Amino acid sequence: MVRRGGQRFEITPAILLKAYACGIFPMAESADDPRIFWIDPTERGILPLDQFHLSRSLRKTIRRQPFEIRIDTAFPAVVDACAEPAPGRTQTWINSQIRALYLELFREGFAHSVEAWEGVHLVGGLYGVSLGAAFFGESMFSRRTDASKITLAYLCDRLRRGGYQLLDTQFLTEHLASFGAIEIPRDDYQLLLEDAVAADATFHPSGAGTAESVLQSFSQTS
Repeated sequence: MVRRGGQRFEITPAILLKAYACGIFPMAESADDPRIFWIDPTERGILPLDQFHLSRSLRKTIRRQPFEIRIDTAFPAVVDACAEPAPGRTQTWINSQIRALYLELFREGFAHSVEAWEGVHLVGGLYGVSLGAAFFGESMFSRRTDASKITLAYLCDRLRRGGYQLLDTQFLTEHLASFGAIEIPRDDYQLLLEDAVAADATFHPSGAGTAESVLQSFSQTS
């Protein structure tokens, strides 16, 4: 991880998009720390969309459709839920400026959320940034068993159908590795990123958004 110094100028949504196109992303030390640091990992986590692993148990859960999956209906609420301290974690990397930047990217069509709803309750979800045919996953949360896992599966189905070439997970965790995520060197990531950002994709492809489409997409990758 490389920190490129504290925040010393106003970051705009345009600057943030340029940063993503260069392979760096922002983080804060905590919600109360106004500084923003640019992160450029030497090893980058990605989830190859043609290698996404859908376990047999999660396949059964998706078939039951325990949640209603929505797209972009509660982006601010998803960001806020992701900023809440998780079990075993007392800090969050999302401060007020980072939150404001992503909300602006959402208003401009460059950020999206995938949400799991249980009635009127938002119980899981994720959000990220879309640029060309690259999607940069930022964070996810879950308030019900498998809620975030299901939204990840719906995201990957949508990206595959929409022509995306790269799903960036920033770092590799054991949780993401169980879905097929891997680490690659920075130089290899930069090559993938350059091609993906220059290509076209759509976050709203036809055929996406149903349990059937998710199960069909990954019938050969489990």
